[in-house]
Amino acid sequence: MAVEDECKLKFLELKAKRNYRFIIFKIHEQQVVVDKLGGPGETYQDFTAALPANECRYAVFDFDFTTDENCQKSKIFFIAWAPDGSRVRSKMVYASSKDRFKRELDGIQVELQATDPSEMSFDIIKARAY
Repeated sequence: MAVEDECKLKFLELKAKRNYRFIIFKIHEQQVVVDKLGGPGETYQDFTAALPANECRYAVFDFDFTTDENCQKSKIFFIAWAPDGSRVRSKMVYASSKDRFKRELDGIQVELQATDPSEMSFDIIKARAY
């Protein structure tokens, strides 16, 4: 499975320049490509709404939070989205390519796999960030 250079470039922009709140990737013709970009002002709700209900995707989300000590922090989440309603073949392709793709994105701090929205609720994201 090839990874389009744009995927790595946009991820670096998210990580270093904070140009994006999230990036959604899809596999298209044996290659991982950028599907959607979320601007820095977008929220976690905007991110989850951008994920298709019945198709697999990879995504990264830059989560900002404040610690109990009042420190501003940020964690980059990698989310493997494989909804129950997606095709079995699609789930297999995404599952088998995930680790290779994730290695291309240097700087991921938390990984999450979700098959329905409840498995990646905002409360779960917050709990995993701390």
